Amino acid sequence: MSKKVFVSGCYDMLHSGHIAFFKEAAKFGEVYVGIGSDQTIRELKGRDTVNSEQERLYMIRAVKYVKEAFINKGSGMMDFEENVRNLRPDYIVVNEDGFSPLKAKFCAELGIELKVLERIPDAGLPARSTTAIRSSDHCSLPYRIDIAGTWIDQPYVSKYNPGWAITLSLEPIVDYNERCGMATSTRNAAKKLWPHNLPIDKPEKLAEILFKYENTPGSELISGAQDAIGICMPGLVRHYYDHAYWPVKFEEIHDESILFWLEKHLNMVLLWPRKQGLDLLKETYINKENVKALADASEQAWEAVKTKNLEKFAESFLNSFKAQTTMFPAMMDDKIKEIIDHYKDKALAWKLAGAGGGGYLILLTEQPIPGCMQLKIRRKELGM
Repeated sequence: MSKKVFVSGCYDMLHSGHIAFFKEAAKFGEVYVGIGSDQTIRELKGRDTVNSEQERLYMIRAVKYVKEAFINKGSGMMDFEENVRNLRPDYIVVNEDGFSPLKAKFCAELGIELKVLERIPDAGLPARSTTAIRSSDHCSLPYRIDIAGTWIDQPYVSKYNPGWAITLSLEPIVDYNERCGMATSTRNAAKKLWPHNLPIDKPEKLAEILFKYENTPGSELISGAQDAIGICMPGLVRHYYDHAYWPVKFEEIHDESILFWLEKHLNMVLLWPRKQGLDLLKETYINKENVKALADASEQAWEAVKTKNLEKFAESFLNSFKAQTTMFPAMMDDKIKEIIDHYKDKALAWKLAGAGGGGYLILLTEQPIPGCMQLKIRRKELGM
């Protein structure tokens, strides 16, 4: 009897990359495809699909490499659990950016072998991804992650001790979900100003325009300036805050050897959306000692990156995260700790992207970890 292979995904805007994936998965046996429902995709990605679940199901069932397809019965990242328990496949196959420790744990529990495939186009065809197709006629605005100093861009933090926040601008090469930590709310505000691309202008000026546009007069919660800065200013940038919403000075790194070094050592792991109603400000420990620890770690991280000292960078990376979670303990929970524990033997350091509670986990490693997402830093354009 042929072995059963299960794959799961959105499969919106079906393209040759999807077909190549099904073809590769079919080498292990008969392929069964579980697709996320329209509601699940909306919850995970923060946007509607182009094609409805019934249209996606119709198209996938027509692919010759697919034995059967169905809509997953559950919700969230693991919406396929009930389907897999009923199907009892021999393999679950994922792409590199579809791997997660939760899937690995689930497979181990059921005795299913997890296969992680590289994204390789079929012979003679270009590489394809839904992100690239969306960007070609939709939106290619950057994302951003924070490297150190998160929360210092809020005056109620920097009033205790001024300091730097460090952000890294990212090309949208991955179909990042609408999660905390990727500045997606600020990016969505940017789409209203510039639907497709950032205009040609001084990046610092664009960042200030975006910050003021998002935070209209009378806003109760002010989105930190680091989000707008990370989206609009390319490369690695640090910005200094002293009891104000906008930084008093900037420093930038565009040295190609340093940016390449960061791309080599930074990985990301997809987590889950932040729980509805989670209040990160309910319990806080913001004081001179804790904010100074945050500021000191950011300063040390910047110096370590400039000298490409991986050991020192890992130490400061962890110290920055420790300072964050000391001030805002609701950033962490047992689920996040479990994921961090999974990577402790493989990574030198780790931190959550953004304010925590879910989103993405950033790992600092000696070598890329299979199954984790690699980053592409946005470079400075000529003449900027």
